[in-house]
Amino acid sequence: MAMVGITVTERAAKRIKALVGGQGDEAKGLRLKVVGGGCSGLQYKMDIDAAQPGDRVFERDGARVVVDIKSLLFLNGTELDYEEGIMESGFRVNNPNVKRSCGCGASFGI
Repeated sequence: MAMVGITVTERAAKRIKALVGGQGDEAKGLRLKVVGGGCSGLQYKMDIDAAQPGDRVFERDGARVVVDIKSLLFLNGTELDYEEGIMESGFRVNNPNVKRSCGCGASFGI
């Protein structure tokens, strides 16, 4: 499988820059990670963090998304978007590798 990485939409980049700007550290970005858990086996975890050795960094318009190499195996080809609405706002992970997800949408399986 060829690595194509993660695509960051313009809306997601703006939100990441707003979140990281509040941290006061230009080297930080949004860490997107896949961890075990949830009713379908895997779930996403996001934090503001700096890149560590071995991490891959994907950038758009100065916004950084940091991914460890193990998580990248599950996230390859993913688009990270941000949606803002009346009832719900947040990052949307459009992952083409997902084969099943739970009813609440909090976890997935590959």
